[in-house]
Amino acid sequence: MFAIIRTGGKQYRVQAGDVVRVQKLEKNPGETFDLTDVLMVGGDKSFIGSAAKNAKVTVTVVRQDREAKITVFKKKRRQGYRRTHGHRQDFTELFVAAITSPDGQTAKADAKPQVVDPAKKEAREKAYTESLKASGSKAVVAAKKKKAAVKSAKKKTAAPKKKVAKKVKAKAGAKKATKKTAKKTSKK
Repeated sequence: MFAIIRTGGKQYRVQAGDVVRVQKLEKNPGETFDLTDVLMVGGDKSFIGSAAKNAKVTVTVVRQDREAKITVFKKKRRQGYRRTHGHRQDFTELFVAAITSPDGQTAKADAKPQVVDPAKKEAREKAYTESLKASGSKAVVAAKKKKAAVKSAKKKTAAPKKKVAKKVKAKAGAKKATKKTAKKTSKK
């Protein structure tokens, strides 16, 4: 069974167990709610438009985040006009737990949502690093040495710049000199 839902001015085709990115909704990670703006329910029986009025899609908020940054660059040639700015779009990731058709038939997801709460994730990482520092762990020292080794390896592999400009100038000067001597010899 599948459903076509509308949220944030856009339409999405979803099935039970899908994870969908939609425009930002004011919900917290882990919160479960119903989407009632269902345009169509398909499967054994199809319900379209007003026939799908009582259908609902149960979803769980998996995470709230922002998309990758895009750069917006405007330019008008020969006018000295250049403008650059970036943008990151907010989004909400939803896990489709169940789809209920108007006649009461339900399709449930087999899997469970994996909720990502940024506050809890940050707290876990902070606690882990503090425990490593407190124990004087060899892992911390090894990680620092590894980072230093990677940096030095990058510096060693960087190719030196070639000095091409001097050779070009020397060749150009030689050509001019040969032309002058050729003119002088031809006049005699």
